[in-house]
Amino acid sequence: MKTPITYLMSMLLVILSLLAASASAADQEKDEERLRNSGTVLKEILDVPDDIPQDLLDKADCVVVFPSVLKAAFIVGGSYGRGAMSCRKGEDFSGSWGAPTMMALEGGSFGLQIGGEATDFVLLVMNERGAGGILASKVKLGADASVAAGPVGRDASAETDATLRADILSYSRARGAFAGISLEGSTVRPDNGANKKIYGREVPAREVVLSGHVAIPPAAEKMISTLDARTPRHKS
Repeated sequence: MKTPITYLMSMLLVILSLLAASASAADQEKDEERLRNSGTVLKEILDVPDDIPQDLLDKADCVVVFPSVLKAAFIVGGSYGRGAMSCRKGEDFSGSWGAPTMMALEGGSFGLQIGGEATDFVLLVMNERGAGGILASKVKLGADASVAAGPVGRDASAETDATLRADILSYSRARGAFAGISLEGSTVRPDNGANKKIYGREVPAREVVLSGHVAIPPAAEKMISTLDARTPRHKS
């Protein structure tokens, strides 16, 4: 016969197990919602012809979307957001768009600032160097990978010094206004914890994106179908 203490301990273990399972399920739902939001933000931005130039989108090896990045500041400012990154499959990035890896964006700014704002960011990764760096580890934009504010508008030329040299082109949308913006000083890294929740196992970001063997999760279907529809072919 169990003693009262043993009984209470057994009940406590059961309760803790249930709470842990509930928390894990809630975290997974948050990550799936981020994937869905990434698809929604990307479609909304690409549906506007005067936002990202089509020729730049066609030349991009990968696209990263960070929906609703929070930027809050009082004296010292900072930003933190989570989103997703998809790349064209194949060694030369010439295939269809692959399953996304979850990503994190972190950055800081200094100065007399008060207030907060939620901003959507879209990053075009323009070459293998930029893609490889991001998929391997944390990358500091402007140091480990060059970044430039992307040109905007259907008539914007991709043949500028900034776009020719940059590994990554960055865009932002806040309060309905869309523009190229420099994210120099921010860091981008794979969110391996979120990947584990999305895919049900530990899998490196590079394997998720480039192997072609990882199935696209249902929450990412809008993001990938939008990319396949809007830029099905890679242009060098």
